[in-house]
Amino acid sequence: MKGIILCGGMGTRLKPLTDYTNKHLLPVFDKPMIWYSLETFAKMDITDIMIITGPENAGDFLRYLGSGRDFGCSFTYKLQDEAGGIAHALMLAEDFVGYENCAVILGDNIFEDKFDKARDMFEEKVSETMRKSHAMVFLKKVKNPERFGVAVVNKNNIIEKLIEKPKELVSNMAQTGLYLYTSDVFDVIKKLKPSDRGELEITDVNQFYLERGRLLYDIVDGYWSDAGTFDSLHKAYNHLARKKLKT
Repeated sequence: MKGIILCGGMGTRLKPLTDYTNKHLLPVFDKPMIWYSLETFAKMDITDIMIITGPENAGDFLRYLGSGRDFGCSFTYKLQDEAGGIAHALMLAEDFVGYENCAVILGDNIFEDKFDKARDMFEEKVSETMRKSHAMVFLKKVKNPERFGVAVVNKNNIIEKLIEKPKELVSNMAQTGLYLYTSDVFDVIKKLKPSDRGELEITDVNQFYLERGRLLYDIVDGYWSDAGTFDSLHKAYNHLARKKLKT
């Protein structure tokens, strides 16, 4: 399985910190933000990784991460020349992924769970169905679902629908920034139309699989947060500091 870390965007919600570097290189307690994505992939035994970022700070990633050798990985870099949404950024990894399955993580998401069993479950399901298309999302109950894409899960534990940043409370189960896909995801993205925000939405990608009965999901048990705002960055920093300073 190939890994893709999405590190694009201008980081406007974290200015002026992002005036001098990409937000994914900012410290979250004792490590740069991107380090946590690398650790998540390491726990999934994913070492062939593409890092997608904008041209403004691409050199910072190269200087810090290099080839990936020091991390026990192999890194490939791709520039996203213009922002167009998560699905638009993912599209840039088509040649890198080829015919393999892929795991996609938003570079400002911090997880503490291990997802190796979820990866195995996904790949077993794909194998059982003769490699037919599948996707997998990871859900977490949150207090502020309006910030995220959410999944409406019925009493039979089946996802009924996905809604991007709902204005009304329809579900508190947020889609976190980790996704698994079969290689046909790029064909799905090519058929998307931009949303009202002018972006290719990852929720629309996942909706495609849901409508065909091919969207799997797992629940995130441990800590999860994005760190893309001052509030969420502060909370993530404090959580990690409290945990690590106890040991």
